[in-house]
Amino acid sequence: MKKRTFQFVLWLVLSMVLWLGWGGVPKTYALTEDQQLVTEVWRIINRTYLDDTFNHQNWWFVRQRVLKESFPDRETAYGAIQAMLTSLDDPYTRFLRPEQYRSLQTSTSGELLGVGLQISQDSKDGSLRVISPIESSPADRAGIRSQDRILKIDGLSTSAMTLDEAASRMRGPIGTQVTLTISHDLDRPSDINLVRDRITLNPVYADLRTYPNAPKVGYIRLNQFNANAATELAAAIERLEKQRAEAYVLDLRNNPGGLLQAGVEIARYWLDKGSTIVYTVNRQGVFDSIEATGKALTRDPLIVLVNKGTASASEILAGALKDNGRAKLVGEATFGKGLIQSLFDLSDGSGLAVTVAKYETPDHNDINRLGIVPDQIVPLDSLQRDQLGTSADIQYQAAIDLLKNSVMVAGAS
Repeated sequence: MKKRTFQFVLWLVLSMVLWLGWGGVPKTYALTEDQQLVTEVWRIINRTYLDDTFNHQNWWFVRQRVLKESFPDRETAYGAIQAMLTSLDDPYTRFLRPEQYRSLQTSTSGELLGVGLQISQDSKDGSLRVISPIESSPADRAGIRSQDRILKIDGLSTSAMTLDEAASRMRGPIGTQVTLTISHDLDRPSDINLVRDRITLNPVYADLRTYPNAPKVGYIRLNQFNANAATELAAAIERLEKQRAEAYVLDLRNNPGGLLQAGVEIARYWLDKGSTIVYTVNRQGVFDSIEATGKALTRDPLIVLVNKGTASASEILAGALKDNGRAKLVGEATFGKGLIQSLFDLSDGSGLAVTVAKYETPDHNDINRLGIVPDQIVPLDSLQRDQLGTSADIQYQAAIDLLKNSVMVAGAS
Protein backbone atom coordinates (compact mmCIF):
# COMPACT_ATOMS: atom_id res chain seq x y z
CA MET A 1 0.00 0.00 0.00
CA LYS A 2 2.83 2.35 0.91
CA LYS A 3 4.61 1.52 -2.34
CA ARG A 4 1.54 2.36 -4.42
CA THR A 5 1.12 5.64 -2.57
CA PHE A 6 4.74 6.53 -3.20
CA GLN A 7 4.40 5.70 -6.91
CA PHE A 8 1.27 7.88 -7.19
CA VAL A 9 3.01 10.86 -5.55
CA LEU A 10 6.05 10.40 -7.78
CA TRP A 11 3.79 10.26 -10.87
CA LEU A 12 2.01 13.47 -9.76
CA VAL A 13 5.32 15.31 -9.24
CA LEU A 14 6.65 14.20 -12.63
CA SER A 15 3.38 15.26 -14.28
CA MET A 16 3.65 18.73 -12.74
CA VAL A 17 7.26 19.07 -13.93
CA LEU A 18 6.30 18.05 -17.48
CA TRP A 19 3.27 20.40 -17.45
CA LEU A 20 5.41 23.34 -16.32
CA GLY A 21 8.05 22.52 -18.87
CA TRP A 22 5.49 22.51 -21.65
CA GLY A 23 4.14 25.93 -20.76
CA GLY A 24 1.21 24.89 -18.52
CA VAL A 25 1.32 28.21 -16.64
CA PRO A 26 -0.28 30.98 -18.73
CA LYS A 27 2.12 33.63 -19.87
CA THR A 28 1.72 37.11 -18.35
CA TYR A 29 1.91 40.18 -20.51
CA ALA A 30 2.49 43.77 -19.43
CA LEU A 31 -0.54 45.95 -19.97
CA THR A 32 -0.28 48.71 -22.55
CA GLU A 33 -0.84 52.32 -21.45
CA ASP A 34 -4.35 52.22 -22.89
CA GLN A 35 -5.16 49.00 -21.03
CA GLN A 36 -3.75 50.52 -17.84
CA LEU A 37 -6.09 53.50 -18.26
CA VAL A 38 -9.07 51.18 -18.70
CA THR A 39 -8.02 49.25 -15.60
CA GLU A 40 -7.57 52.49 -13.67
CA VAL A 41 -11.16 53.48 -14.41
CA TRP A 42 -12.44 50.00 -13.61
CA ARG A 43 -10.73 50.01 -10.21
CA ILE A 44 -12.13 53.41 -9.23
CA ILE A 45 -15.66 52.26 -10.09
CA ASN A 46 -15.11 48.95 -8.32
CA ARG A 47 -13.97 50.72 -5.15
CA THR A 48 -16.28 53.73 -4.94
CA TYR A 49 -19.47 53.38 -7.04
CA LEU A 50 -22.70 53.68 -5.04
CA ASP A 51 -24.46 50.64 -6.52
CA ASP A 52 -22.44 47.59 -5.48
CA THR A 53 -24.40 45.43 -7.96
CA PHE A 54 -23.04 47.62 -10.77
CA ASN A 55 -26.48 47.68 -12.39
CA HIS A 56 -26.93 43.95 -11.74
CA GLN A 57 -23.91 42.76 -13.69
CA ASN A 58 -20.61 41.03 -12.91
CA TRP A 59 -18.19 43.94 -12.90
CA TRP A 60 -15.16 41.62 -13.03
CA PHE A 61 -16.41 40.07 -16.27
CA VAL A 62 -16.92 43.57 -17.70
CA ARG A 63 -13.23 44.28 -17.10
CA GLN A 64 -12.10 41.00 -18.64
CA ARG A 65 -14.28 41.53 -21.70
CA VAL A 66 -12.99 45.06 -22.31
CA LEU A 67 -9.32 44.10 -21.86
CA LYS A 68 -9.68 41.48 -24.60
CA GLU A 69 -10.34 44.30 -27.07
CA SER A 70 -7.53 45.86 -29.06
CA PHE A 71 -6.78 49.54 -28.60
CA PRO A 72 -4.89 50.87 -31.63
CA ASP A 73 -5.05 54.40 -30.22
CA ARG A 74 -6.13 56.38 -27.16
CA GLU A 75 -9.45 57.39 -28.69
CA THR A 76 -10.41 53.71 -29.00
CA ALA A 77 -9.61 53.23 -25.32
CA TYR A 78 -11.78 56.24 -24.46
CA GLY A 79 -14.64 54.65 -26.40
CA ALA A 80 -14.20 51.38 -24.51
CA ILE A 81 -14.26 53.24 -21.18
CA GLN A 82 -17.44 55.07 -22.13
CA ALA A 83 -19.10 51.81 -23.17
CA MET A 84 -18.09 50.26 -19.86
CA LEU A 85 -19.60 53.16 -17.92
CA THR A 86 -22.75 53.20 -20.06
CA SER A 87 -23.51 49.70 -18.80
CA LEU A 88 -24.04 51.22 -15.32
CA ASP A 89 -27.07 53.16 -16.64
CA ASP A 90 -26.12 56.25 -14.61
CA PRO A 91 -25.80 59.50 -16.62
CA TYR A 92 -23.92 61.19 -13.76
CA THR A 93 -21.11 58.61 -13.70
CA ARG A 94 -19.11 59.55 -16.75
CA PHE A 95 -15.70 59.76 -18.35
CA LEU A 96 -14.26 63.18 -19.15
CA ARG A 97 -11.66 63.61 -21.84
CA PRO A 98 -8.79 65.95 -20.84
CA GLU A 99 -10.35 69.03 -22.49
CA GLN A 100 -13.77 68.24 -20.96
CA TYR A 101 -12.23 67.74 -17.54
CA ARG A 102 -10.41 71.07 -17.72
CA SER A 103 -13.64 72.78 -18.81
CA LEU A 104 -15.57 71.26 -15.90
CA GLN A 105 -12.96 72.44 -13.43
CA THR A 106 -13.16 75.93 -14.95
CA SER A 107 -16.97 76.03 -14.67
CA THR A 108 -16.83 75.51 -10.90
CA SER A 109 -14.16 78.18 -10.49
CA GLY A 110 -16.22 81.06 -11.83
CA GLU A 111 -16.05 81.46 -15.61
CA LEU A 112 -16.65 79.54 -18.85
CA LEU A 113 -17.31 80.00 -22.56
CA GLY A 114 -20.53 78.89 -24.22
CA VAL A 115 -24.28 79.50 -24.13
CA GLY A 116 -24.86 79.20 -20.37
CA LEU A 117 -27.02 76.13 -19.85
CA GLN A 118 -26.99 73.65 -16.99
CA ILE A 119 -28.29 70.34 -18.35
CA SER A 120 -29.27 66.87 -17.17
CA GLN A 121 -30.30 63.57 -18.74
CA ASP A 122 -33.76 62.17 -18.09
CA SER A 123 -33.38 58.85 -16.27
CA LYS A 124 -36.44 57.37 -18.02
CA ASP A 125 -35.98 58.16 -21.69
CA GLY A 126 -32.41 59.51 -21.82
CA SER A 127 -33.52 62.85 -23.28
CA LEU A 128 -31.51 65.99 -22.61
CA ARG A 129 -33.24 68.48 -20.32
CA VAL A 130 -32.43 71.98 -19.14
CA ILE A 131 -31.99 72.32 -15.39
CA SER A 132 -31.71 76.08 -15.73
CA PRO A 133 -30.02 78.80 -17.80
CA ILE A 134 -27.28 80.83 -16.16
CA GLU A 135 -28.31 84.39 -15.41
CA SER A 136 -27.64 86.88 -18.24
CA SER A 137 -26.21 84.14 -20.49
CA PRO A 138 -27.13 83.83 -24.20
CA ALA A 139 -29.52 80.97 -23.32
CA ASP A 140 -31.17 83.05 -20.61
CA ARG A 141 -31.63 86.03 -22.91
CA ALA A 142 -33.13 83.74 -25.58
CA GLY A 143 -35.84 82.61 -23.17
CA ILE A 144 -34.77 78.97 -22.71
CA ARG A 145 -36.40 77.65 -19.52
CA SER A 146 -36.04 74.93 -16.92
CA GLN A 147 -37.32 71.52 -18.09
CA ASP A 148 -37.05 72.43 -21.80
CA ARG A 149 -35.85 69.49 -23.91
CA ILE A 150 -32.81 69.89 -26.17
CA LEU A 151 -33.58 67.73 -29.18
CA LYS A 152 -30.72 68.73 -31.49
CA ILE A 153 -27.46 70.66 -31.40
CA ASP A 154 -26.50 72.10 -34.79
CA GLY A 155 -28.87 69.62 -36.43
CA LEU A 156 -27.42 66.56 -34.66
CA SER A 157 -29.84 64.54 -32.54
CA THR A 158 -28.99 64.49 -28.82
CA SER A 159 -30.67 61.10 -28.30
CA ALA A 160 -27.35 59.24 -28.24
CA MET A 161 -25.21 62.02 -26.73
CA THR A 162 -23.77 61.91 -23.24
CA LEU A 163 -24.08 64.97 -21.00
CA ASP A 164 -20.48 65.92 -21.62
CA GLU A 165 -20.71 65.45 -25.40
CA ALA A 166 -23.70 67.78 -25.45
CA ALA A 167 -21.99 70.32 -23.20
CA SER A 168 -18.85 70.18 -25.33
CA ARG A 169 -20.85 70.90 -28.51
CA MET A 170 -22.46 73.93 -26.88
CA ARG A 171 -19.14 75.38 -25.72
CA GLY A 172 -16.86 77.21 -28.09
CA PRO A 173 -15.04 80.45 -28.91
CA ILE A 174 -16.73 83.76 -28.19
CA GLY A 175 -18.75 85.04 -31.15
CA THR A 176 -19.38 81.66 -32.77
CA GLN A 177 -22.93 80.45 -33.28
CA VAL A 178 -24.72 77.26 -32.24
CA THR A 179 -28.30 76.26 -33.06
CA LEU A 180 -30.36 74.38 -30.47
CA THR A 181 -33.63 72.65 -31.31
CA ILE A 182 -35.77 73.13 -28.20
CA SER A 183 -39.13 71.72 -27.13
CA HIS A 184 -41.08 73.21 -24.22
CA ASP A 185 -43.79 70.95 -22.75
CA LEU A 186 -45.98 69.90 -25.70
CA ASP A 187 -45.01 72.84 -27.92
CA ARG A 188 -43.68 72.17 -31.38
CA PRO A 189 -39.86 72.12 -31.51
CA SER A 190 -38.21 75.37 -32.54
CA ASP A 191 -34.66 76.27 -33.56
CA ILE A 192 -32.92 78.88 -31.40
CA ASN A 193 -29.71 80.46 -32.67
CA LEU A 194 -27.30 81.40 -29.89
CA VAL A 195 -24.02 83.28 -30.06
CA ARG A 196 -21.45 81.91 -27.62
CA ASP A 197 -20.09 84.32 -25.06
CA ARG A 198 -17.99 84.47 -21.92
CA ILE A 199 -20.19 83.33 -19.04
CA THR A 200 -19.29 85.01 -15.80
CA LEU A 201 -20.74 83.18 -12.85
CA ASN A 202 -21.73 85.80 -10.31
CA PRO A 203 -23.26 83.56 -7.67
CA VAL A 204 -24.86 86.15 -5.37
CA TYR A 205 -27.13 89.15 -5.80
CA ALA A 206 -28.36 90.93 -2.67
CA ASP A 207 -30.15 94.13 -1.64
CA LEU A 208 -32.29 95.55 1.19
CA ARG A 209 -36.00 96.20 0.57
CA THR A 210 -38.69 97.96 2.57
CA TYR A 211 -42.48 97.47 2.40
CA PRO A 212 -45.44 98.89 4.37
CA ASN A 213 -46.34 96.78 7.41
CA ALA A 214 -43.42 94.46 6.79
CA PRO A 215 -39.95 94.00 8.22
CA LYS A 216 -36.93 95.26 6.32
CA VAL A 217 -36.22 92.41 3.91
CA GLY A 218 -32.81 91.27 2.81
CA TYR A 219 -33.34 89.72 -0.63
CA ILE A 220 -30.57 87.31 -1.65
CA ARG A 221 -30.55 85.46 -4.96
CA LEU A 222 -28.07 82.59 -5.10
CA ASN A 223 -27.47 81.48 -8.69
CA GLN A 224 -24.91 78.69 -8.33
CA PHE A 225 -22.70 76.93 -5.80
CA ASN A 226 -19.29 77.62 -7.27
CA ALA A 227 -15.98 78.25 -5.49
CA ASN A 228 -16.92 81.86 -4.68
CA ALA A 229 -20.51 81.32 -3.53
CA ALA A 230 -20.01 80.76 0.22
CA THR A 231 -17.65 83.71 0.67
CA GLU A 232 -19.89 86.08 -1.30
CA LEU A 233 -23.06 84.99 0.48
CA ALA A 234 -21.46 85.48 3.92
CA ALA A 235 -20.42 88.98 2.89
CA ALA A 236 -23.97 89.70 1.66
CA ILE A 237 -25.53 88.62 4.98
CA GLU A 238 -23.05 90.68 6.99
CA ARG A 239 -23.72 93.73 4.82
CA LEU A 240 -27.49 93.35 5.15
CA GLU A 241 -27.21 92.87 8.91
CA LYS A 242 -25.33 96.17 9.13
CA GLN A 243 -28.19 97.75 7.14
CA ARG A 244 -30.56 96.42 9.86
CA ALA A 245 -32.33 93.76 7.84
CA GLU A 246 -35.11 92.17 9.91
CA ALA A 247 -36.01 89.21 7.66
CA TYR A 248 -34.68 87.43 4.60
CA VAL A 249 -35.85 85.94 1.32
CA LEU A 250 -33.31 83.47 -0.09
CA ASP A 251 -34.01 82.83 -3.78
CA LEU A 252 -32.80 79.40 -4.96
CA ARG A 253 -34.97 79.23 -8.07
CA ASN A 254 -33.17 77.93 -11.16
CA ASN A 255 -30.07 77.24 -9.09
CA PRO A 256 -28.75 73.95 -10.55
CA GLY A 257 -26.34 73.27 -7.70
CA GLY A 258 -22.60 72.88 -8.02
CA LEU A 259 -20.09 72.19 -5.27
CA LEU A 260 -21.51 70.18 -2.36
CA GLN A 261 -19.13 71.82 0.11
CA ALA A 262 -20.37 75.28 -0.89
CA GLY A 263 -23.95 74.18 -0.13
CA VAL A 264 -22.88 72.86 3.28
CA GLU A 265 -20.98 76.03 4.18
CA ILE A 266 -23.94 78.23 3.23
CA ALA A 267 -26.31 76.11 5.32
CA ARG A 268 -23.99 76.72 8.29
CA TYR A 269 -24.51 80.48 7.92
CA TRP A 270 -28.19 80.00 8.81
CA LEU A 271 -28.02 77.17 11.36
CA ASP A 272 -26.55 76.88 14.85
CA LYS A 273 -24.03 74.29 15.96
CA GLY A 274 -25.34 70.72 16.13
CA SER A 275 -28.08 71.13 13.52
CA THR A 276 -27.97 68.34 10.92
CA ILE A 277 -27.52 69.67 7.39
CA VAL A 278 -27.59 66.45 5.39
CA TYR A 279 -27.16 62.71 5.67
CA THR A 280 -25.03 60.88 3.13
CA VAL A 281 -25.54 57.18 2.47
CA ASN A 282 -22.77 55.08 0.89
CA ARG A 283 -22.87 51.75 -0.93
CA GLN A 284 -22.84 49.82 2.33
CA GLY A 285 -25.92 51.73 3.50
CA VAL A 286 -23.85 53.49 6.14
CA PHE A 287 -25.18 56.88 7.16
CA ASP A 288 -22.91 59.81 7.82
CA SER A 289 -24.15 63.23 8.85
CA ILE A 290 -22.85 66.71 8.17
CA GLU A 291 -23.72 69.26 10.84
CA ALA A 292 -23.53 72.98 11.51
CA THR A 293 -20.40 73.80 13.45
CA GLY A 294 -20.81 77.33 14.77
CA LYS A 295 -23.18 80.19 15.38
CA ALA A 296 -25.61 81.30 12.66
CA LEU A 297 -24.87 84.69 11.11
CA THR A 298 -28.50 85.70 11.66
CA ARG A 299 -31.62 84.29 13.30
CA ASP A 300 -34.04 86.62 11.50
CA PRO A 301 -37.13 85.05 9.82
CA LEU A 302 -36.29 83.36 6.53
CA ILE A 303 -38.32 82.37 3.44
CA VAL A 304 -36.69 80.24 0.73
CA LEU A 305 -37.96 80.36 -2.86
CA VAL A 306 -37.64 77.13 -4.88
CA ASN A 307 -38.86 75.74 -8.20
CA LYS A 308 -38.28 72.84 -10.59
CA GLY A 309 -34.90 74.35 -11.53
CA THR A 310 -33.69 74.11 -7.91
CA ALA A 311 -31.36 71.10 -7.95
CA SER A 312 -28.60 69.18 -6.19
CA ALA A 313 -26.70 71.36 -3.68
CA SER A 314 -29.65 73.80 -3.73
CA GLU A 315 -31.89 70.98 -2.55
CA ILE A 316 -29.45 70.09 0.22
CA LEU A 317 -29.63 73.69 1.45
CA ALA A 318 -33.41 73.98 1.09
CA GLY A 319 -33.99 70.63 2.80
CA ALA A 320 -31.70 71.52 5.69
CA LEU A 321 -33.43 74.84 6.33
CA LYS A 322 -36.91 73.33 6.04
CA ASP A 323 -36.37 70.23 8.19
CA ASN A 324 -34.64 72.22 10.94
CA GLY A 325 -37.61 74.60 11.09
CA ARG A 326 -35.29 77.45 10.14
CA ALA A 327 -37.20 78.52 7.02
CA LYS A 328 -40.46 78.15 5.13
CA LEU A 329 -40.22 77.08 1.50
CA VAL A 330 -42.38 78.78 -1.13
CA GLY A 331 -42.78 77.93 -4.82
CA GLU A 332 -42.81 74.59 -6.63
CA ALA A 333 -41.37 71.11 -6.04
CA THR A 334 -37.63 70.99 -6.69
CA PHE A 335 -35.79 69.08 -9.43
CA GLY A 336 -34.95 65.90 -7.49
CA LYS A 337 -31.21 65.19 -7.86
CA GLY A 338 -30.12 63.44 -4.69
CA LEU A 339 -26.90 61.80 -5.85
CA ILE A 340 -23.38 62.86 -4.96
CA GLN A 341 -20.51 62.65 -7.44
CA SER A 342 -16.79 62.74 -6.75
CA LEU A 343 -14.19 63.69 -9.35
CA PHE A 344 -11.11 61.54 -9.88
CA ASP A 345 -7.96 62.55 -11.77
CA LEU A 346 -6.76 59.96 -14.28
CA SER A 347 -3.16 59.38 -15.29
CA ASP A 348 -3.43 60.92 -18.78
CA GLY A 349 -5.10 64.18 -17.67
CA SER A 350 -8.63 62.96 -18.20
CA GLY A 351 -11.12 62.64 -15.35
CA LEU A 352 -13.87 60.48 -13.97
CA ALA A 353 -17.09 61.65 -12.30
CA VAL A 354 -18.49 58.86 -10.12
CA THR A 355 -21.72 58.62 -8.15
CA VAL A 356 -20.37 57.66 -4.72
CA ALA A 357 -23.32 58.33 -2.40
CA LYS A 358 -26.85 59.62 -2.14
CA TYR A 359 -28.11 62.15 0.34
CA GLU A 360 -31.15 62.51 2.55
CA THR A 361 -32.52 65.58 4.29
CA PRO A 362 -32.33 65.88 8.10
CA ASP A 363 -35.77 64.22 8.32
CA HIS A 364 -34.43 61.32 6.20
CA ASN A 365 -36.34 62.25 3.05
CA ASP A 366 -34.75 60.77 -0.06
CA ILE A 367 -35.28 63.42 -2.71
CA ASN A 368 -33.73 61.73 -5.73
CA ARG A 369 -36.28 61.90 -8.59
CA LEU A 370 -38.85 63.16 -6.04
CA GLY A 371 -37.65 66.63 -5.09
CA ILE A 372 -38.68 68.69 -2.08
CA VAL A 373 -42.26 69.91 -1.80
CA PRO A 374 -42.45 73.48 -0.44
CA ASP A 375 -44.56 74.50 2.56
CA GLN A 376 -46.59 76.80 0.31
CA ILE A 377 -47.06 75.81 -3.32
CA VAL A 378 -47.27 78.77 -5.69
CA PRO A 379 -47.19 77.76 -9.39
CA LEU A 380 -45.42 80.08 -11.78
CA ASP A 381 -45.23 79.10 -15.45
CA SER A 382 -42.60 81.52 -16.65
CA LEU A 383 -40.89 84.73 -15.66
CA GLN A 384 -38.10 86.76 -17.22
CA ARG A 385 -34.91 86.89 -15.20
CA ASP A 386 -35.22 90.65 -14.67
CA GLN A 387 -38.71 90.11 -13.19
CA LEU A 388 -37.46 87.91 -10.35
CA GLY A 389 -38.02 89.51 -6.99
CA THR A 390 -40.40 92.18 -8.37
CA SER A 391 -44.13 92.88 -8.16
CA ALA A 392 -44.59 90.65 -11.24
CA ASP A 393 -43.16 87.70 -9.32
CA ILE A 394 -46.07 86.03 -7.49
CA GLN A 395 -43.81 83.57 -5.68
CA TYR A 396 -41.73 86.40 -4.28
CA GLN A 397 -44.87 88.32 -3.33
CA ALA A 398 -46.14 85.23 -1.48
CA ALA A 399 -42.89 85.20 0.49
CA ILE A 400 -43.31 88.88 1.42
CA ASP A 401 -46.89 88.21 2.52
CA LEU A 402 -45.68 85.43 4.80
CA LEU A 403 -43.18 87.79 6.38
CA LYS A 404 -45.86 90.46 6.84
CA ASN A 405 -48.11 87.92 8.55
CA SER A 406 -45.29 86.88 10.86
CA VAL A 407 -44.87 90.52 11.94
CA MET A 408 -48.65 90.85 12.56
CA VAL A 409 -48.67 87.64 14.60
CA ALA A 410 -45.67 88.78 16.59
CA GLY A 411 -47.33 92.14 17.21
CA ALA A 412 -50.56 90.49 18.34
CA SER A 413 -48.76 88.26 20.78
